Amino acid sequence: MASSVLVLSMAALVMILLCNTTATASNASPANETQHNTFSLDNFGAHGDGKHDDTQALAKAWNAACSSSRPAVLLVPKGKSYLLNSITLSGPCKSSIVFMVKGTLVAPPSRSAWSEDNRGHWIMIQGIFGLTVTGGGTINGNGDDWWKNSCKTNKALPCTMAPTAFTFHRCDSLKVENLKIFNSQQIHMSVEDCNDVQLARLSITAPGTSPNTDGIHITRSKDVQVRDCIIKTGDDCMSIEDGTHNLHVTKVVCGPGHGISIGSLGDDNSRAEVSGILIDSVQLYGTTNGARIKTWQGGSGYAKDITFQNIIMDNVQNPIIIDQNYCDSTTPCKKQQSAVEVSNVVFKNIRGTTISKDAIKLSCSNDDSCSDIVLENIDLKMEGDKGETQSTCQNAKWRKAGTVIPQPCEAKN
Repeated sequence: MASSVLVLSMAALVMILLCNTTATASNASPANETQHNTFSLDNFGAHGDGKHDDTQALAKAWNAACSSSRPAVLLVPKGKSYLLNSITLSGPCKSSIVFMVKGTLVAPPSRSAWSEDNRGHWIMIQGIFGLTVTGGGTINGNGDDWWKNSCKTNKALPCTMAPTAFTFHRCDSLKVENLKIFNSQQIHMSVEDCNDVQLARLSITAPGTSPNTDGIHITRSKDVQVRDCIIKTGDDCMSIEDGTHNLHVTKVVCGPGHGISIGSLGDDNSRAEVSGILIDSVQLYGTTNGARIKTWQGGSGYAKDITFQNIIMDNVQNPIIIDQNYCDSTTPCKKQQSAVEVSNVVFKNIRGTTISKDAIKLSCSNDDSCSDIVLENIDLKMEGDKGETQSTCQNAKWRKAGTVIPQPCEAKN
């Protein structure tokens, strides 16, 4: 009898242990996996009230995520605001990272938070492969104090550098999508020395009067795609500069702002190289320029294999413009001999309204003129039917295809 009881007790004990072990394993595994792979700012001492400095919390969370041997999620929780001073988040990292911004990252409201050493950027991410930044959250640059103290707002003030809100430097296989970025101190997002980049579903906004607040700035980068973005700023919706190759932009809405610009290129007698640019299915509203290429006198290099196509313009000033005599200076620019060569440029299927009589401006250099310029199926009329549009040309070598309104002009020397 005692033996039977003992056997039953042992069997029951084994069953209890097995059940407990199974329950523990099934319950603990997902929790541990989540804990090991998700790194929330709140777990690294962040306040999330938009008042206390959370810069170090982000730095610590980034370092932990970057050190993870498995794919990591760096989480900015929803419903909270995290005050950040200037910060650089660096790789390489052991695995891929998803920077999940669900809440708000906010910059200090005063310029005094920046020193001369870090004035060029607010949030910089550099030297990482396979980064994704997403989450539907907000990046608030708090740029008002910077705009008030800009020399473009008040010409009596000296011209000084202001921070770029979000900089990606030497990031390959980069994805940035589903974010709201607004009121940057200067440029909203800059992509520099990056390869294989996808930017999508970004909302970038700042007042039309805010100086130098480019939406997306791309330089020294190749194989970049930009799609489904809404950009409203006080400067170029997109600025495409030296070293950009194989860029495809599609379904972007721009305005207010200065349009989509290639350049400026060749400033300070520098060499610039840009090629393989496609700007497709873009809408521009109330911008000061439309499809623009701008180069300084005295530069060298090339801007070639560029297409602007399937573009709708509404109330746009300077809808189509190539300017090889660009000068953004407080003093007149002296005439110089060399220029960045502009060639194989197509403006195709562009229609809408303009507030400037000169709807097409081709102002090219005497020495390195624009060549192989194609105008195809263009229909640009004055806003409110206030007269006829016209074209002005200087040293431009162009040809037309289909119907072009206004009629392309004869080359003028």
